[in-house]
Amino acid sequence: MSGDPVSGDPVDGDPVDGDPVGGGPVGGDPVDGDPVGGGPVGGGPVSVADLRAVDLFDDVPDDALAEWAAAARARSAERGEVVLEAGSSSQGLLCLLEGTLQIFSRNGDRLEPVGNSSAPTWIGAVPTLTETEIAVQMVATTPARMALIPAREFVRLALACPPVHQRIMRQVRPLMGRITAMEQNRERLAALGTMAAGLTHELNNPAAAARRSAAELAEALEVIGATLREFVEAGIEREEAARIADLRERALRTAAERSELSALDAADAEEEMRALLEGLEVPDAWRLAEPLAQAGVDEEWLRRLQALAGSATVAAVRSIAASLSAQRLVSELRESTERMSALISAVKAYAYVGRGDLVAADVHKGLETTLAVLAHKLKHTRIEVERDYDRSLPHVTIYGSELNQVWTNLLDNAIDALGESGTITLRTRRDGECVVVDVADTGPGIPQDARARVFEPFFTTKDVGRGTGLGLGTARRIVEERHGGSLSFDSDEHGTTFHVWLPLHPPTPKGTETPK
Repeated sequence: MSGDPVSGDPVDGDPVDGDPVGGGPVGGDPVDGDPVGGGPVGGGPVSVADLRAVDLFDDVPDDALAEWAAAARARSAERGEVVLEAGSSSQGLLCLLEGTLQIFSRNGDRLEPVGNSSAPTWIGAVPTLTETEIAVQMVATTPARMALIPAREFVRLALACPPVHQRIMRQVRPLMGRITAMEQNRERLAALGTMAAGLTHELNNPAAAARRSAAELAEALEVIGATLREFVEAGIEREEAARIADLRERALRTAAERSELSALDAADAEEEMRALLEGLEVPDAWRLAEPLAQAGVDEEWLRRLQALAGSATVAAVRSIAASLSAQRLVSELRESTERMSALISAVKAYAYVGRGDLVAADVHKGLETTLAVLAHKLKHTRIEVERDYDRSLPHVTIYGSELNQVWTNLLDNAIDALGESGTITLRTRRDGECVVVDVADTGPGIPQDARARVFEPFFTTKDVGRGTGLGLGTARRIVEERHGGSLSFDSDEHGTTFHVWLPLHPPTPKGTETPK
């Protein structure tokens, strides 16, 4: 079986019920503080035959392999023991001769199962050669027999044995690609989950308002429909009914044209209207006072209505108040549905749904739709967003949905850097044949010792569990490799500004699609 230089062979099976020991979190300390855990030396010396089964040594002759066997130390592990500790220094090359290990990847403060590694295979070559930490945790799911070749001996033997060194190097690219893809998928899923939760919240508010307005509108229409019967029973003639309709239209028109009253003026107007309605012995005067007061009807209007409606005055007042409420509710329904439609449009624009990969687009639209998608993160803060846009900029040929990932990463980092208050400034300008987009924040800045590493894969200054360190690395790859641009930053104690340069017409490979 082909080995993996960090964690053994490629993932070759389903995780064992998410827990190698059948219950409880992964735990346990390696024996004697050795990151290569398991039991002490046991099972006798390591033989050439033991190592011959490991494919790392396929091209190594027996006499040379004997030197590897002489340097190896036997190890054993029982089911449930930690064999490799994530984050520890590699102690050398570990050859798994018998048994199966379960692989766990660290996600924040949690360990998540990602697969199994079965004998015969080899583990830990690259961390040993590069003197870096072990990236995964490995736990025995069966009794395991292993051979450890200590770091110093392994480095000496590997450099002196080209077949072994070459096989290790051939595994580095697929290994790093697999780890990077796994972390990128995790970051995308985490971002998608956060975004979905925010959008659900944003959509729920107008949806709830629309549902409430629809229920109240049904009640208002029921009241309006019942008025006709009461008018007939009261013997109201056609001419009086027409004049009552005129009063109703006047109230509706005034309500639509009138500017909204202040809270204090509205309360005074409702109190005055309630007193007038109670004077006419209208039941539930407190309920009807609000729509009539907002429409600006006065005592003269009410007296004219009473003169025309006679014994049906209460029905007429209720009907007109219901009509005014219905007019307001229709307006609220329109606003709610427009808000939902705007959010859906923002998401579609963010993903460039139906527009293909390569598009000629306005960078400002991408920035604004990204802000709309991230609105839930800004809602309960005192963060201000300032815009300094050069609206005369021409459209840029871009991979729209990918570039929006860049804006998302930069804006999300800026929001996190500010916390509860501060200012984010979005600035656009032209620089020769490039469009430049600046995303600036007034946060504390990036620590001096971290600035040289911010674009490195897996490096993050966020708290544990809040970032994988792939955001800025991904952003730089999209800008530079996909768009032929560049991404840089300035940072000090007063804040951080990221600069994105995008060529107006980036070079595209022959045969790629035409921008839409």
